Amino acid sequence: MMFAERVLSGMRPTGALHLGHYHGVLKNWVRLQSEYPCFFFVADWHALTTHYETPEVIQDSVWEMVIDWLAAGVDPNQATLFIQSRVPEHAELFLLLAMGTPLGWLERVPTYKDQIEKLKEKDLQTYGFLGYPLLQAADILIYRAQHVPVGEDQVPHVEMTREVARRFNYLYGRELGFEEKALEAVKKLGSKRAKMYAELRIAFQERGDEEALLQAQALLQEAQSLSMADRERLFGFLEGSRKIILVEPQALLTEAARMPGLDGQKMSKSYGNTISIRQDPEEITRLVKTMPTDPARVRRTDPGDPARCPLWQFHLVYSDPSTQEWVKTGCQSAGIGCLECKQPVIDAILKEQQPMFERAQQYLDDPSLVKAIIADGCDKARKVAQETMRDVREVMGLDFD
Repeated sequence: MMFAERVLSGMRPTGALHLGHYHGVLKNWVRLQSEYPCFFFVADWHALTTHYETPEVIQDSVWEMVIDWLAAGVDPNQATLFIQSRVPEHAELFLLLAMGTPLGWLERVPTYKDQIEKLKEKDLQTYGFLGYPLLQAADILIYRAQHVPVGEDQVPHVEMTREVARRFNYLYGRELGFEEKALEAVKKLGSKRAKMYAELRIAFQERGDEEALLQAQALLQEAQSLSMADRERLFGFLEGSRKIILVEPQALLTEAARMPGLDGQKMSKSYGNTISIRQDPEEITRLVKTMPTDPARVRRTDPGDPARCPLWQFHLVYSDPSTQEWVKTGCQSAGIGCLECKQPVIDAILKEQQPMFERAQQYLDDPSLVKAIIADGCDKARKVAQETMRDVREVMGLDFD
């Protein structure tokens, strides 16, 4: 593609991060940062959509959350870390996209009604909450991110973002004389490449050949004879669309890491069943030791069934196959007690968290280091966002310079 192959992901600062965040999101961020240019942001405006009455929760959580990211291994030398509200271009793009986004697109996002149902104690009949999927789209589109790491439940958000980008490009990519300019640009490829481009374009548009599309995109990326404007035109001409201003992102599906909570439900702050990242070791030991187990094991001599025990879910995350076999055999035969069964889990969580404590310590000792990382990240993010907004304003007739 003509734009850098970026990854974009964010997290809402609404309280302490827990092991569910680590296994579900942060481990994936650490892997991605060595594969792509990554932009990871504190979604403070998104937090306001559900916590607008308690902003102090957000304020108290921001810096602790960033320290948790750094503790988990997110590297500011590899990834750009920033705060959403410090890049006001997000809000400007959100506003401009709102002018042409059909209301029905927002109302049909699956998580909209789902969240209203789940958070009945909050008044979410607000414009901000209705519009949050579009703000999410603006977050992605402003960096022309091509990859958005999500679980299956978030795929509809990425699909809507693709629709928003496609509609925007259709409405505002109508460059006067676009087709004529595109055909002139084809000639600049040279006769051999021009012929190849034409054949690949036909293969994609008439037969839906995705491989032909990829080959043509690679051909354009390598062409040294094209200006940026001509390259943009030929990317749009290739896909049968107009000039590409906003990039349609792809969902980068992540493994569904269902981190269990202390009660066997999904780990969640709302269930009060979490173990925090950087939890006090003594508290981890206490929490795991007091976890409920198979209710059939009333006495030490009663055999149990791991499938009915919340602790078994932790063994599936933390224990190797030989330990899991020891647990199954010992539980079913009453050969081990529940406290014995819990010790490997306690040891594994403490071992996992030890390097996090070590990485976090320098930032706890000197909080100015965290603020410097975020300030630098905000500067980098804003430069990219400003480039996108220059193009958006121009095509929407808002460039008055």
